Parts: sequence; structure tokens; C-alpha cells
Amino acid sequence: MSASAPSGRDAREAAATGYVLSLDEVGLDDVAAVGGKTASLGELRRLLRGRAVTTPDGFAVTAAAYRDVLTAAGAWERLSVLFDDLDIDDVAQVAARGARARAIVYDATDDPRLRAAIARAYRGMAAPSDPSPGVAVRSSATAEDLPEASFAGQHDSFLHVAGEAAVFEACRRCLASLFTDRAIVYRAQNGFDHLKVALSVAVMRMVDADEGASGVAFTLDTETAFPEVVFITGAWGLGEGIVQGRVGPDEFYVHKPTYRAGYRAVLRRTLGDKATRLVRPRRGAASGVLRERAVPRRDRDRFCITDEEALELAGAAIAVEDHYSAHAGHRVPMDLEWARSGADGPLYILQARPETAASRRPEGVYEVRRLDPGEALILAAGKAVGQGVAAGPVRVVATGADLAAFVPGEVLVAATTSPDWLPAMRNAAAIVTDKGGRTCHAAIVARELGIPAVVGTGDATRRLGDGQAVTVSCARGEDGAVYAGRLPWTVERLRTADLPVTRTAVMLNLAQPDLAFQAAALPAAGVGLARIEFIISELIGVHPMAAAHPDRVVSDRARRAIAAWARSDESPRVCFIRQLAEGVGAIAAAFYPRPVIVRLSDFKTNEYASLTGGAGFEPVEENPMLGFRGAARYTHPLYADGFALECEALARVRDVMGLTNIRLMVPFCRRVDEGRRVLDALAAHGLRQGPGGVEVYVMCEIPNNVIQIDAFAQLFDGFSIGSNDLTQLVLGVDRDSAEVAFDFDERDPGVLEMLRQAVAGARRNGRPIGICGEAPASWPEIAALLVRAGIDSISVNPGSFPRTVVAIARAEAEMAAV
Repeated sequence: MSASAPSGRDAREAAATGYVLSLDEVGLDDVAAVGGKTASLGELRRLLRGRAVTTPDGFAVTAAAYRDVLTAAGAWERLSVLFDDLDIDDVAQVAARGARARAIVYDATDDPRLRAAIARAYRGMAAPSDPSPGVAVRSSATAEDLPEASFAGQHDSFLHVAGEAAVFEACRRCLASLFTDRAIVYRAQNGFDHLKVALSVAVMRMVDADEGASGVAFTLDTETAFPEVVFITGAWGLGEGIVQGRVGPDEFYVHKPTYRAGYRAVLRRTLGDKATRLVRPRRGAASGVLRERAVPRRDRDRFCITDEEALELAGAAIAVEDHYSAHAGHRVPMDLEWARSGADGPLYILQARPETAASRRPEGVYEVRRLDPGEALILAAGKAVGQGVAAGPVRVVATGADLAAFVPGEVLVAATTSPDWLPAMRNAAAIVTDKGGRTCHAAIVARELGIPAVVGTGDATRRLGDGQAVTVSCARGEDGAVYAGRLPWTVERLRTADLPVTRTAVMLNLAQPDLAFQAAALPAAGVGLARIEFIISELIGVHPMAAAHPDRVVSDRARRAIAAWARSDESPRVCFIRQLAEGVGAIAAAFYPRPVIVRLSDFKTNEYASLTGGAGFEPVEENPMLGFRGAARYTHPLYADGFALECEALARVRDVMGLTNIRLMVPFCRRVDEGRRVLDALAAHGLRQGPGGVEVYVMCEIPNNVIQIDAFAQLFDGFSIGSNDLTQLVLGVDRDSAEVAFDFDERDPGVLEMLRQAVAGARRNGRPIGICGEAPASWPEIAALLVRAGIDSISVNPGSFPRTVVAIARAEAEMAAV
């Protein structure tokens, strides 16, 4: 865009001396000339050309321009003196010297050559219909966006700047922001020389997201570093609302392997509150002074982008990651900013840089923090950032002035956080905010610093007081909590390479989708038991028949709750299917292509009745443990329509999401004829056995399953022993009764003989068999018996996985030695 800039191959060589370059002239090899952010923008323009997702046009003020004008002004020696003996732990000293450094750079950049170059480039962006286009003026450091340091939020950017004079002023302020207090501290902590890092400025056409939407996208899960998803957040208005933590954004996950295979379905989505939106300044207001507007309820209750738009963004993100990874020679997870122009305009990628927090975690190390809160009071709850736990006294921070009283080791509690607070945040035990989602500033900083954070609590600043002792826990998936008092916790670290290799497959029992991405890091053979009823109770909460027939719900309160649960554009039936599919899909995606055995619902009638709307659909039984449960329900008129919703959700997981690694399992199937009826019902709902179809297992948990295992083997593709129910029914012990719990023992000779016969029967019929109870984890002798019998797999909870692997390896070694 500079009139003097040469074209062709010589353009890159001339970048070191040119003041302005078009974004079309730069790429990844030009970081030294225009900084990481701007080099990425140029690369993106070429990469995304022809896609539905593109990038805005613009130009770069080069690092050479920054160095040249500072040299002409004799600024280097004056800057050097400021940093020779700087103590970054002295907040007052950092503030004073940072202010002086910014003034030196700001004065030096009032250079007529720089002014003329920027003016020419800006005029080149104009059109007859838009002679003074609005632009974003964004900083781009030459050490920025490196794999070891993101520099996120360290320098200033300005939005909705218009007019030659205003653009030049914003560029000067951007260049001076190389010496913000936070950037000075950040560089010192990461070992960068203050005077060797230069600043470039990207000037981009502003995407009109006031009436549109914006957000960020990561090519991994930010909390667990699970690499096989694209994680997208979005909200109405400008993206600063998400970055500043002012809104709770919508969230979307897209599974990369099935997307690459041609399936176009969002894996999982969560509706954010999106209570406010940030929009451009009023006419005549100072550049960068954004306005906050309330979002109408109808917009809060719908997603800010469609599923199709989320998939377009995911496709662009995958392409960007692939491109950067090929350039680097290894996988490079990416962090992207995006925006949509207007209510239904095009999607733009505004920035792409390597992700620098989750991706730095060591591979092959599985770490679990365990906290048993007991009866401790939950003072605040929100979104968890990381899986950490920390305790300390509360420090409520309303403004930056309150940080003067902050003491290292305190829990920083605020409505939102600011980049200026970094010196205090790096000394915090944990961070808690009222607002924000998992990609807001507080979350990004906490993740990079490796400290737990709970964001979007709504009212933590009101409920917590200075000096109050609390424990901040992010140890339970996506749900973060702040407990009263200092609670003890433990940390378990496992190097997966240290575990022995076993012939017997060791699988996991898993029911919480929130924990699936973390558990997938274990070297398990798959999931031997994914319980649908847990997903229904914890993720959905509505009785399946109430979702199928909301008009038949007997309670007014339940009807209102179901109406509030199902968004205005979805019926309760559709909402139930979608949420169940997303819950099952998250587990299946986490372990893809490893097998995931999904057990059809096995609530008891009293448990079903406790779900929203369930009371009017369930009979009252004296002994629900032996009553209307499992396979008996699926074709019965009292539940057949609810079972149809389960089947539709599972068919969606396979056929729409492409997660064909799921297998189905029928629980508590009392008789062979009952099993045949269930298989017919599954087939009628699109879940048919056979070539290209779904494998269907049956639980081996009733003595009749063992006695007639040859007949059951003619119907089902495999077996899974349910040791809890099998023990209950062999010994005649109600496992829900505390009074006879002393008689419940899986090691009883009768139970052991049933286990042995079950394995022998499955092997006789050429059917795989596993066990999905905790008995092998609790009793090594049971694990040894099953291994000797030739069981194919043993499935246990993630916490029991290491010791179970060791017990199985020992049993296999003993067998080999005989």
C-alpha cells in the first residue's frame, strides 16, 4: 500500500526499511517486520481466500518505522536508563518508569514521515461510499504470539477509529503501549529485552459487529488440552465484551476427526447469559470508548450464531491449525478471534496466534486433584478454569486502586479483571469473578499462570468479604465452586508411560460429559460403561415422558420448569434429544475411535419420579430395585415414547455426528423374549444390528443371564457383567438396604462361580465379555479370577484405573509363570 514499496520477491526484503505494508504483502515469514499478530493476518488472508470465513483488509505500520522514528528522536538512551535497574516487584517504580517510557515513545512518533505514510495507506482503504472508513488499530509486537509467550492483552488496541488524524493518533498510542506497566512486567518475567522488542501496528477495516456477534475459537479444549475439538465462544456485539469478562458467552464444540470425515454437526453447545453487548462509541466520543447496552430477553435466550456458522468457523480454525502446523513442522494449537458483520453478514477472522497455555502441559501426565467438601457451604459457583484447587483469604477488588492492599496468596475476587492487574494476579492463589466465560481475560491469565479460577459466578463480590477464608475448586469438570473455609485436597500425578501393558483391555466407567476430555488422556481401551441415566439426571433433569408429552405433566410447577428449560425455538421433545445426544456425543468424541459402550437408561421408578415432570408418569413400587426397570420399560406403554427419544438421540450421535464408535447395551434384561422385543424396538428406531449397523450388548447381571447365556448370545453382540446387581440377586441382598449391607460381598463363592460361568459362556459362544463394576478395582483376587477365566475387558472408574491396571498385569504375569 506504500507507493514506494517494491512488488514481488523484493517486497519482503524491503519490509525492514518500509514504514507501511499492505496486509496482502506480509505472511508468517515477516514476524520481525510486522510482529506476530500482523504477520498472521497476512497469512490468513491468503489461506482463507475463497472461503465463507475471510479477513478484513488493511495495512501494517512496520517495526522498522518504530525503530526509525525512535532513532531519529534520540530516544534509545533515555529508554535504556529507565530499565537498567528496574525492580518489577516495586509497583510504584514500574508505574513511574512505564509512564515516562510511554511519553518518550509517544513524543518520538510525532514524525511527519510516519504521519504521511499512514495517511496514504488509510486513504487507500476509502471508497466513494465510505470516504472515512472505521478501522481497528491493533498492536503487534515482534516477540508476540510465540509458542512460549502470547503477550495477550499486554498492549493497547483501539476500535472504531475514523479519520486520518484519529488513525494517526491511535497508531502513536499503540506504539507507546509497548511500555504499559503490564507489558513491562510480562517481558521481564518471560526473559525479553525491553529494547529489543519492537512494536508494529495493524490497521484493519472495522467489522460492524454492533448488531452482529463476535468471539474466540481455540483448536483444543482450553481446560484439558484435549486436542480433537474446536472450542468456540461468542456473544452479541463487539468481542471486547468477552475478553473483558462482561458477558457469559455461548459455547460450541466441534469434533475435528468427524468434521474432517465430512460430518457437519456441532458436538455440544451451551447457551450463555449474554446480558449486555458492547457497541461502538457515540459520535464524537473518544476513540475506543465503547458503550454497553442491555440485550433483550429474546436475544439472550437464543444463540448468537447458528450451528452452520459455528461449523464454518470450526472449518476455518482447522484449516488455520493445519497450515500453521505444517509451517512449524509440528502441531500448533491456535487461538483465533472472529466477528460477524451485522445480523446476518459475513464471518471474519480478526486474529490468529498460537495457543500458549493449555498446549504447554506435558504430554503423558495425568493429574487429578481430589477435594471432598463434605458439608462445606458453597458460597459461589460458576465456570471452572483448569482443574486446580487453592485456598486463601478473600480480597475483593472493585478498581485498580484496591490492588495496593492486595497480599500475595489471597484469592482475588472482582466483577471482572483488567490487563493492568497482572502484577497482582500473578501472586493470587485463585481468581473469582462475577462475570465472564472461559475465554475472558481472567480465565486466559489464570490458565497461563496455572492457578484456578471460577468465572461468571454472578454475585461473588457480594457474597464474599475481605479476609474470609475460602477454598476455590475446579476439580469437578466445568462446574467451579467457592467453599467456605480452608479444605484439604490431594493431588495425584500419573505418568501414563509408567503403567504396565496388559492383555486384558482396561476401560473406564464414565457418566459425566464434563469429565470426558480429561479422562481421555488415560491410556484406556475405551469406555466400558457410559450411563445414559446419569446424563439425563445431571445434564437434562427432565423426565423423558414429560419431554415427549409435556401436555400430560400433572404439576403446574413442572410444566413451567419444562417450558423454561426448552428454548422458545425448540419443543421439549427436540430439546431432550439434542441435549442427550450432546452428552453422549461428548463422551464418544473424547475417546474416538476407541469403543464407547452406552447403556440404555436404567433408573428405578423412584429415581425417574424425582425428575422434573416425572411424578405423573411413574408407578409407586414397594421395591423399585426389582420392579419396573431396565429392558422391561422400553416397549411398555408407560415408557415406550420416552425410549423413542433415547433412540433418536443415539441415532443422531451415530448418523449425524458421525460417532460410530458407540455401542449400545441393554440393562436388566430378565428374559430372552424381552431381549428380542428390545432389539426389534431399537431397529424400528433406526438402530439396527448387522453390517454397517450398531453393536448391541446386554448386561449380564441377573442369574438367568448366566444360566441362559447361550440363548442370549444368539441375540446380542456381547456381554458386560454388572457385578453389583449380580451379587445382589445371587445373595438375595437388597443393595439399597443399609441393614443388610454386611451380607453384600462380591467375593462370596457363589458370586465368583457366577462370574466364572458368565465368562466361560461368552467365550463358548464367541462373544466378547467384560465387567463394568468396581469389584475388580476393590478386590485384586476378583481381578485375578477374571483374568484367569479369560475375560476380555475390565471397566472401572477413572480414579481406580491405575491400580486396576497394576492388579491385572500382576495376575497376567502370575498366569504366565504357571
